Amino acid sequence: MMQYFEWYLDDDGQLWNRLKEDATHLKELGITAVWTPPAYKATGTNDAGYGVYDLYDLGEFDQKGAVRTKYGTKAEYLAAIEALHAEGIAVYADVVLNHKAGADETERFRAYEVNPENRQEKRTDSYEIEGWTKFTFPGRGDKYSDFKWSWEHFTGTDFNNENGRKAIYMFKGFDKGWAEDESVDNEHGNYDYLMYTDIDYSHPAVVKEIKKWADWYIKETGVDGFRLDAIKHIHDHFVQDFVETIRAQHGDDFYVVGEYWKYRYGTMREYLEATDFTFDLFDVALHQNFHAASQQGKEYDLRNLFEQSLVAKNPTHAVTFVDNHDSQPSQALQSYVEPWFTPLAYGVILLREQGFPCLFYGDYYGIKGPNPVEGQQAFLDKLLYLRANHAYGEQRDYFDHGNCVGWTRLGNEDHPYGLATVISNSDEGFKDMYVGEQYAGQTFADYTGNREEKVEISEAGNGRFPVNAGSISVWVKDAITQEQAFDADAVEE
Repeated sequence: MMQYFEWYLDDDGQLWNRLKEDATHLKELGITAVWTPPAYKATGTNDAGYGVYDLYDLGEFDQKGAVRTKYGTKAEYLAAIEALHAEGIAVYADVVLNHKAGADETERFRAYEVNPENRQEKRTDSYEIEGWTKFTFPGRGDKYSDFKWSWEHFTGTDFNNENGRKAIYMFKGFDKGWAEDESVDNEHGNYDYLMYTDIDYSHPAVVKEIKKWADWYIKETGVDGFRLDAIKHIHDHFVQDFVETIRAQHGDDFYVVGEYWKYRYGTMREYLEATDFTFDLFDVALHQNFHAASQQGKEYDLRNLFEQSLVAKNPTHAVTFVDNHDSQPSQALQSYVEPWFTPLAYGVILLREQGFPCLFYGDYYGIKGPNPVEGQQAFLDKLLYLRANHAYGEQRDYFDHGNCVGWTRLGNEDHPYGLATVISNSDEGFKDMYVGEQYAGQTFADYTGNREEKVEISEAGNGRFPVNAGSISVWVKDAITQEQAFDADAVEE
C-alpha cells in the first residue's frame, strides 16, 4: 500500500490530478493499494483534512471558502479513483469519525470543565456555555442527507465562545459523558475526547447517520477500503459494528485498517480481541523501534527490532510502516525515522515475508513544511523492484548480532530467484547465509549498488554477504548469470 500524501502538501488543489497521472507509475512499482487523504470538506483548503466539517462534501459545494478541498474537486477525486482501478490498484479512503470542526452556528447548553489529565474528574459544577456545535451545511443544504448536527450529538468540546475560554468541556445531559472507560484508551483517565467537538456514538441517530454516510460514500466513490483514524478515541463496540455493517452491505473483501497509536503489543492485542479481529492495525511499535534505532545508531541492538511489534506476534493483522503524516517532522506524534536509517527500515518491511507494508509519500517524494526532507525515490524504487520480483518463498533469519543482521528469501515456483538482505547500524560487516544449493558455484550481486564485488555461493548453498557501515545490501543472482540462463533456456526451446 502507498500512503499518497504528507502533511505539508501545497494547498493547490492538484493532488487528485497528480495521483491520476501517477497511476501507471504506481502499478509499475508494484503498488497494489493507495491510501488517500481525507477527501471531504474540512475547516478550509489549508486543512489536511482531519478538521472534518462535512463528510458529504467531496469538493462539490461552496463551503469553507471554496468548492475544492486541499486536494481538488469531487470530479477530480473520482477520476483519480477510476485511473487507479484501471491499473488494478485498490483505493482506501481515510475516514475521520472521531470529531467535527468548523460548525456553522453556536448553541447554549450545560457542561462541566474536566481535568485534562484525568478527564473523568469534573473540576466544576455544570454551567451553561456557548459552543460551536450546530452544523447546518448551508452550501450543501439537504443534498445526500438532511441530517443536521447539534450539541446533543456530541459529548464534549474545547472552547466556550461566550468568554473565549479554552478548556475540555464534558456535556451534561441524559446519557451523556465520555464513552465507557474500558472501550477507549485509558490515557488521561479516559481518552474519548481528542479535539474539536467529539462525536457521541451512544446516540442512536448519530450511529444511524454515520452508517448511512459510509454506505453512500462507498457507492458514490467506489473505494475498496477504509483507513480509520484515531480509533483509540472511539467506542470500540461502535468501530466493530461499523465495520461489520459495511461488510454486510459491500462484501467481506472490503478492507479496513485502523490507526491505534500504541507502542506495546499487549495493548494492540487487547484491542484486536475486543473488536474480534475484525480489521488490521498499523504496527506503531515497529515504527517506534525504527525511530529508536535511527536515533541511537550503533548503540541500538538490531536483534530487538521486532520487540513488542504486531508483525512479530500477529502478522496477518499488521500493516507495517516506516513513517506517516503524524510521525513526520513538526507533527504532534513526531517520531521521524532519520534518513540514514530509512532505507534499512524499508528493507525490513518490503523484503520480509510478514506484514502488509505501507510506503509513505513523504519518504518517496519528499516532505515540505518547516523541516523539509528530500525523498529517497531512486533507492526505494530498487527495493520495490526487489519486493515485486525476488521477495518470495521461505524466509531464513540471521538476527544473531546486535549491529549486523540479515535474512534470505529462497524463492518459489513462480519467482525462483530469491534474495539475501544484510543491514548494519554500525561498522562494515557481513553475514554468512544460506540461499540454496542450486546456486553452487554461481555469483550474487548487490542490487542496491552499495557493494561492487560479487559473492560466490558454496557447494552447500551458502554465501558470505557483506554490507557497508550504516547501510543495507540486497544480494540477488548476478544479472549476467541470469541473462545467460535465460538465453540457454531459449536455445533449448
